Amino acid sequence: MKKDKLYEVRQISTIKEMLIQSADIYADRNAYLRRLKRGDSYTGVTYAQFKADVWALGTGFAKIGLSGGKRIAVIGENRYEWVLSYLASVNGDTMFVPIDRELASADIINLLKIAKVSAVVYSPKIASKLEGAKAELEGLEFMISMDATDEAADYTVASLMAMGKEAIDAGDTTFEDIVIDPNEAKIMLFTSGTTALSKGVLLCHRNICANLMAMCSMVNITPDDTFLSILPPHHTYESTCGILAPMFRGSCVAFSDGLKYIPNNLAEAKVSVLLGVPAVFELLYKRIWAAARQKGIESKLKTGLKLSNALRKVGIDKRRTIFKSVHDTFGGNLRLFVSGAAAIDPAVAKGFRDLGILFLQGYGITECSPIVTLNRDINYKDNAAGLPLNCLEVKIDNPNAEGIGEIICKGDNVMLGYYENDEETAKVLKDGWFYTGDLGYIDEDGFVIISGRKKNIIIDKNGKNVYPEELETFINKNDYVLESMVYAHEDGDTFEIRAQVFPNMAEIEQKLGKDVTSEQIQELMQSVIAEVNKRNPTWKYIRKVIVRTEEFEKTTTQKIKRYAKSNQE
Repeated sequence: MKKDKLYEVRQISTIKEMLIQSADIYADRNAYLRRLKRGDSYTGVTYAQFKADVWALGTGFAKIGLSGGKRIAVIGENRYEWVLSYLASVNGDTMFVPIDRELASADIINLLKIAKVSAVVYSPKIASKLEGAKAELEGLEFMISMDATDEAADYTVASLMAMGKEAIDAGDTTFEDIVIDPNEAKIMLFTSGTTALSKGVLLCHRNICANLMAMCSMVNITPDDTFLSILPPHHTYESTCGILAPMFRGSCVAFSDGLKYIPNNLAEAKVSVLLGVPAVFELLYKRIWAAARQKGIESKLKTGLKLSNALRKVGIDKRRTIFKSVHDTFGGNLRLFVSGAAAIDPAVAKGFRDLGILFLQGYGITECSPIVTLNRDINYKDNAAGLPLNCLEVKIDNPNAEGIGEIICKGDNVMLGYYENDEETAKVLKDGWFYTGDLGYIDEDGFVIISGRKKNIIIDKNGKNVYPEELETFINKNDYVLESMVYAHEDGDTFEIRAQVFPNMAEIEQKLGKDVTSEQIQELMQSVIAEVNKRNPTWKYIRKVIVRTEEFEKTTTQKIKRYAKSNQE
């Protein structure tokens, strides 16, 4: 099996070392694009200024007694103060605890209690969820606001930075002198939005740095790149790949104003790289074709694709010229989409690439910091999760006759364990191998192909395995479907595979008119399922389809919460 040459990356052992290096190498380049207030244009923050701000905030934390391994929780949207708090905490004498801002108040407070935090850095947008937290939680000393004008807070990020800068100017080297142990637990990440199921994943600097060096050696990221930060920052996919990886490679990160503003932000910030989840990219792809239909240029776009693909076969690439109008819609600089969190329809990946935007997907899990496999920009397969990172081993445990088994891995990016939960740690860490709970196989070229989650697998009455994610991929390819979920329904001796489908009403109304009836929608969805069944053996047939009137409940990375489904039957 041929191995492609890796991109050269510098060696780092801690995140602090990485930031010091990047601030020196890329001092005058923009590390971030932020808005100082709503409605403003983007303002740049250089690498030199960012490092100075981190050092100031880290010193400010130490000045108020946040040291000695105390835990600092950070809760908020994608913004500069969130990243500052992350780097100031993880590079100081404290532990960083990111929390999902979308959780209910009771769940947030419960996680803060589990983590035994001493301070909470929060966005005013979630302040109401934290009411009473200080009184309720023993050991919670400080409420620190990301808003400089927040008078309800004990401190603000701005006031602590000012305090720290004054101390540094007076000769204080407390933060500078902190030596990071690469193997010490410095990050606690919770794995689930439901606190009854949550486990605190403990990561160290070695875990994160191994991931950064490995993934940046597989995909070329340059100082000329600008990322758009859209994913929840508490999630390790965003915090490692969307925040630290650009920092490592000298790229710039612009903060999004929200999901509905993505097209505008892409254009305004001249973004070249976007990390997202399948739901985001599938929506963008559908919008491109919907806009083409509305403008009456769908056939012209299809003709352009045929011409472009024919030229590429003879070594001529004119995609950015032929599809200039598409690229200009997104600012003209887009070159790379990277998708994670779930598998994407290969047709969407190829569709973007045909339009001149390279599309890659990877596979990761929080316990692996997070990337396990990644498609390369010079070697990829659209049906695969990618090739294993060079910092770890990947193999298939207990494969069946089809070669499908549990994906397990071992390497420097694998977590230290679960916080105060030796029993759960022992279930997934065995002889250094981490058992992911995901099923898949490795093909002849070394690519990992994921079949589904071990806990989601459907086993029929004859013992045959059905992977619901596979069937959902086929269903979701249809333009009349926005999302779906396949599951087993058992009632006494009756067993059948069913699907819940949330229809794409915009497409359906375009086909059947605004006065479309529920009966017509049901009939249309049944025809979609019938087409899916045609391509499968009878034991994989979906026997009933339920049309939903509301979308599925999801995690912040847009994965459907299967355990929270409402049958609507």
